[in-house]
Amino acid sequence: MTNLATNAESLVSREVRDEAVAAARAAAVASRVEIRELTEIADLAAVVGLFESIWKTAPGARPVSTELLRAMSTAGNYVAGAFEHGELLGACFGFFGNPGKASLHSHIAGVAHAGAGRGIGQALKLHQRGWALQQDVSVITWTFDPLVRRNAYFNLGKLGAHPIGYLPDFYGPMEDSINGTGDTDRLMVGWDLTSPEVRKAAFGEPVLIDAEVLGAAKALSVAPDGGPIVCATDSPTVLVAVPSDIERLRRTDPGRGTAWRVALREVLGGLMADNARVTGFDRAGWYVISKEQS
Repeated sequence: MTNLATNAESLVSREVRDEAVAAARAAAVASRVEIRELTEIADLAAVVGLFESIWKTAPGARPVSTELLRAMSTAGNYVAGAFEHGELLGACFGFFGNPGKASLHSHIAGVAHAGAGRGIGQALKLHQRGWALQQDVSVITWTFDPLVRRNAYFNLGKLGAHPIGYLPDFYGPMEDSINGTGDTDRLMVGWDLTSPEVRKAAFGEPVLIDAEVLGAAKALSVAPDGGPIVCATDSPTVLVAVPSDIERLRRTDPGRGTAWRVALREVLGGLMADNARVTGFDRAGWYVISKEQS
């Protein structure tokens, strides 16, 4: 009879798993929260309420439902929350992907306004990483809006994830306070949980990249009026800008927000379709792209 526990041990070393759990605990302590898996109806209903308060969705268009979370958690998928003195300040939900790929897809994560700026989002992702490695899963994927600058830096810089695909209008119309009413283009990222850069990032060493020292050409930049400027370039390394606050722009100038979506799809989406490689994100607001095929 095959010993599954022994086989699992050989795929992800105990050292890496223990290290990931330690990093997750340290992040939770630094954020002053307790992070735990959630299975009970009351806790799952609180997660649904939290996500509704963050995304401010239209009636009947909740990001997730209590029933879905209950079914997913019962089936062994990941639902976790970050608490401070019993108050839910953040939550994350993911489900297993193709069994042959040993992957987890992280569908949604969010932090309440009351918990902003404390590193709770990172603590949740590190908890998810530790949990996944204990399930012998070594890759987590998720999507994010590539126009949201802070999320791009968080995912690529602070976590060390890598873009693996540009997905035009991935979810279709969402019509909430964050996504607006336009197309929901997304960047799919893969998080290699055992890679050296991810292990370093878990202990506070982000993946830093400085666009200014690269001498790269600008394929997409910000115009003086805040709109996008697309420039043709043959440079082997190019920079692709995003606006400083796309969510505000969508509220105050929807036309310009749409122009950014179109421009980023053309430039970043086009480069990735040609197998160019996103090597990082500069905190100043630039994706750094290598045209060397990935």
